Amino acid sequence: MRVKRNIVIGLVLIAFAAFMVWRFVRPMNIFVVSEAFERPVSTAEIPAPLRTLRAGECGACHREIYEEWRTTIHSQAWTDPYFQTDWKFEGSPQICRNCHTPLDRQQPRRVLGFRDRDKWDPILEPNPDFDPRLQHEGVTCAACHLRRGRIQGVLGDTDAPHPVRKLDDPNRVCLRCHVVGGERWDTFYRFPPCGTVAEIQAGRGEAVGRSGEAVVSDLSQLGCVDCHMPAVVRPLVAGGKPRPVRRHLWRGGHDPQMVKQALSIELVELGLSDPGKRGFRLTLTNTGAAHYVPTGTPDRHLTVDLRLLDGQGRVIEEQRHVLKRTILWRPFIVDLWDTRLPPGEPRHYTIGWNPQKHRVHAVEAVVRYHLLEEKRRRRIGYENEEPINYMIYRKRVASFK
Repeated sequence: MRVKRNIVIGLVLIAFAAFMVWRFVRPMNIFVVSEAFERPVSTAEIPAPLRTLRAGECGACHREIYEEWRTTIHSQAWTDPYFQTDWKFEGSPQICRNCHTPLDRQQPRRVLGFRDRDKWDPILEPNPDFDPRLQHEGVTCAACHLRRGRIQGVLGDTDAPHPVRKLDDPNRVCLRCHVVGGERWDTFYRFPPCGTVAEIQAGRGEAVGRSGEAVVSDLSQLGCVDCHMPAVVRPLVAGGKPRPVRRHLWRGGHDPQMVKQALSIELVELGLSDPGKRGFRLTLTNTGAAHYVPTGTPDRHLTVDLRLLDGQGRVIEEQRHVLKRTILWRPFIVDLWDTRLPPGEPRHYTIGWNPQKHRVHAVEAVVRYHLLEEKRRRRIGYENEEPINYMIYRKRVASFK
């Protein structure tokens, strides 16, 4: 009887060990592929007089918008060297193309169907309509504005040479790539990568699902375009009448000024009752973003350095705090902890000293925004030509006696 029981226990342990090994070596599916997201945007119908859907065609009339778009990360969504390195490191999954090259004719192969229920293993065939030049435009004009053979926009009363479909809310366009999520039995994280909408809802105290899926009931409350597409009054086309439109900029984590606008940072001396002690407090508050800061890929994070310096600028004492999202990816996806800044919540960091023991000449605070962790950069072999982090705040208070 005991032998039989031991055999059963042994078989169970072997099965469990095999399951765990599989969980560590299996392909990583980090979000659920929804029906709205499983295929690229169809360009089967192209409204006259457009022919190629390249941004230059749109720019012939909408010149200012075109020039703005050319400066954006959206326009580099496919050519960005970090994306290309990271994508290839992860095995070049087809599904990533649906955000980085959203139009079907931007992709060299067409999706005919799927071999798996999760839709991460598509059935593909060569795409006769593939346009390499259009592919290199990343999130191009038609990616947001072409649907079912018509150009969609917030203005429905234009005299455009192409058919126009009125868009009820411009925030709707953002949802296709920024609501990535969905329930899975093996995911236990609050926000999926790029699931910015779920972060906005959580920041307002609204419930989100176990793995961050979001049901948006009021698009106008999201505020995506309010920050990332600032309003401006100007002609929509050259020679047209000025009207309220939006700039096509989409500034975010790659733009230091945009990050600075999202944060309120203050370094103040503490009024301590003990005359034998001095101290300073640094306060960071997310006052300008409806989502967490940083947002997007979990590689993005903030570092806060507080230092006590002597008269020669040498460090006497230093503190480092990291504001980031830490995720266990295998064997299951689990949000371990999240120290990023939710909307409206202040974060305090203090440093102090005893003047009788330490001759402190200055207190320095430095806050940096990191687009990528150095460890991750080395792991994927990304040889960056531009810095992967930048300073958004630095203040030094000196001359203590």
